[in-house]
Amino acid sequence: MRDPARVGLRRQAVRTRVGPVVLHVGDRRDDGPALVLLHGAAGSWTTWTPLLLAAASEGRPLANVVVLDLPGWGESPLPDRPLSNGRTALSIDAYAGAVRDAVAALGHRSWTLMGHSMGGLIALHLAASEPARTESVVVVSPTGPSVLEAARHPVRSLRREPAFVGLRAAMGAFSRGGAAASVLLRALDRMHVLRPVVAPLFARPADIPPGVASALSREVRPQAFSIAARLAARYDPDRWMDITAPVRVVRGSRDAFSAEADDGRLARLLPGSTLSVLPTAGHFAHLEAPFAVLDRLG
Repeated sequence: MRDPARVGLRRQAVRTRVGPVVLHVGDRRDDGPALVLLHGAAGSWTTWTPLLLAAASEGRPLANVVVLDLPGWGESPLPDRPLSNGRTALSIDAYAGAVRDAVAALGHRSWTLMGHSMGGLIALHLAASEPARTESVVVVSPTGPSVLEAARHPVRSLRREPAFVGLRAAMGAFSRGGAAASVLLRALDRMHVLRPVVAPLFARPADIPPGVASALSREVRPQAFSIAARLAARYDPDRWMDITAPVRVVRGSRDAFSAEADDGRLARLLPGSTLSVLPTAGHFAHLEAPFAVLDRLG
């Protein structure tokens, strides 16, 4: 679903430290914190529509919703101020700063953060950087220690994280194709070959509507994904130990990226956090089990 009005949102563009960012803002607003939804490296704001629809269907539409297209995804371009050596000006801190700038532009002084995959990493980083402004954090299959290690040492991690290593290699190849990569992805979608490619991301691939694979092919940004993977390789998750807000971790029992082995490591990095494992979900729990994820918001 690409029409924001159908889920009670309106499009808005704001200027941030890394350039323009497009976001979608909920019509319902009160004096509480912003609810900031951050998508993963294979998505855009549209990946949160099942969660928003679930909230509306239960008669509890969410207040102060801010759904971003992170820099380089959706309608938000990559930074318009590259460094002198031609490399991108992005960093994990810059992603978090762009989120901070966007929320501040809307007049919010505090926030609840919900992030998926890479968006979960950014949410945790922002919560650690801005403890006084962060009310709570919910992360869905966050990019955790195992994937961060695989980003640093892909060959060594191939057996442990084959899905991520394979996806990173594919995105790296596509990113070298420039604009032609998007054309090729759309062509592969029309040939109906993308569904088996994305199937490992879901617990029950046969139950996923065909449009989901098409949506993922439209939203994937190989260059932005490759940049994010390089940044992840340099990221130190120990900074999450500075988070003071309550943190809820959600993952599917058949998550191709967030392995069970990470549960203990995340518990160490996020003291006092709670973990929910959803048996009906894979990596995209907010798509596969939106009501269960919604319940974790409290």
